[in-house]
Amino acid sequence: MIDNKTFIIAGLLISLLIGTVAVFLASGDPDGLESTALVVSGQKELAGPSPEEGDPEVIGTGSFAYESPMPDYSLGEEMGSTGGIIAIVVGTIITMLIVMGASYAIRLSKNSQ
Repeated sequence: MIDNKTFIIAGLLISLLIGTVAVFLASGDPDGLESTALVVSGQKELAGPSPEEGDPEVIGTGSFAYESPMPDYSLGEEMGSTGGIIAIVVGTIITMLIVMGASYAIRLSKNSQ
């Protein structure tokens, strides 16, 4: 049986590998998340005729805005794919730390009962 430390390290390495490869395979014009944000904020209709251009950013009224430390999974257009890789690595490690912290807190709360 595999021990927890080896399992966590293997999971982290696999997720970093997938994330790094995804930077080069991802579409330059995805993004269902941004389109969903426009629908939720009432700037875009979910159903109805498709616009001629089909660009969700053009459809919106422009009143929806958000800030992100790593927008669109990058560190800016100047850095290109390197910025995307750094953003993926940092995001993966932060997510892993949050999940591990939450699981540790749950384990502590169950042990204290």
